[in-house]
Amino acid sequence: MTTGLYVGRFQPFHLGHLQAVKYILGRVDELTMVVGSAQHSHTIDNPFTAGERVTMIRLALKEARIPADRYTVIPLPDDEFHKVWVSHLLSQTPSFDVVYTNEPLTFRLLKEAGLRVERIPMFNRRTFTATEVRRRLLKGGRWQELLPKSVARYLKEIDGDERLRDISKSDKPS
Repeated sequence: MTTGLYVGRFQPFHLGHLQAVKYILGRVDELTMVVGSAQHSHTIDNPFTAGERVTMIRLALKEARIPADRYTVIPLPDDEFHKVWVSHLLSQTPSFDVVYTNEPLTFRLLKEAGLRVERIPMFNRRTFTATEVRRRLLKGGRWQELLPKSVARYLKEIDGDERLRDISKSDKPS
């Protein structure tokens, strides 16, 4: 059995992430998804809590009819020191054969640690980015079309757009 690891912040989980999961699950039998920067929330770049991000992932994968026995979702806080982060990651996740990430620093750190690391094809990268979703949430744009329907409903339930606008006001100098 082949196992994979997919590391991301998922702020929020969008259709590009979903396509990445489908791509990876076409190559491995089981996937562990690591919700990185788990200690961060309620900022412009990290508006959602680790628990909310785990919920988004579960909702999206259920909606996509991906069997729950094919994946695990684990929140993982950052570590102050990059080299220690790799050890921390390894201590908090089940064993795996290959890591999937497109984040340059994560790729480099894992490769230097001797792990097999592969990039994921980008799926309409100009549109499907969490940065673009957050930008649209903040500006009142058409953000729902970038997300699985279940994730869009969930963000409405938790007032994700209102949270982001409130956060942006508090980040401005007085």
